[in-house]
Amino acid sequence: MALQTQIAFDFDSVPQQPLPQQKFIVKKDAVIELPDAITTIVKTKSTRGRMSLKEMSAGIDLLEIPADEILFQKMYYSIGKVAAMFKVNQSLIRLWENEFDILKPKKNGKGDRLFRPEDIKNIQLIYHLMRERKFTMEGAKDFIKHNKKADEKFALIESLKKLKGFLNELQANL
Repeated sequence: MALQTQIAFDFDSVPQQPLPQQKFIVKKDAVIELPDAITTIVKTKSTRGRMSLKEMSAGIDLLEIPADEILFQKMYYSIGKVAAMFKVNQSLIRLWENEFDILKPKKNGKGDRLFRPEDIKNIQLIYHLMRERKFTMEGAKDFIKHNKKADEKFALIESLKKLKGFLNELQANL
């Protein structure tokens, strides 16, 4: 018969040395190991998903829609140029085209959408309702359907905004 022995280890009695601490800095999903640095974690905001209402409101003043004299010089604008004017994705313009009856861009043989200046004015009205006045899609559709003079009201609002901007600039120069 074999003699069985059992060995027991008592880890509490062995003096423990502290493990060397590793310091890391996290930047844009990359981990950099620094031996004697202070541990810092930098969180970067994801660029995916929806923008917050604060971010949308901040971007409203930055639209690059040309004045009517310049806008009506060309007969057609591509969807890329229109999306760049409003600083939105092309998919949003396509969605608005499908949802709103007032948008009817012309399509060429390849199927590319070509927007007339009138279509851009209608997109500007839709943008105003959805992004500035925070209407839902259904609310914006109802507003356009029931208010036949919505275009005139919007033009009046835009001219008042230009006047306000001019007066604010004049006041700043005094």
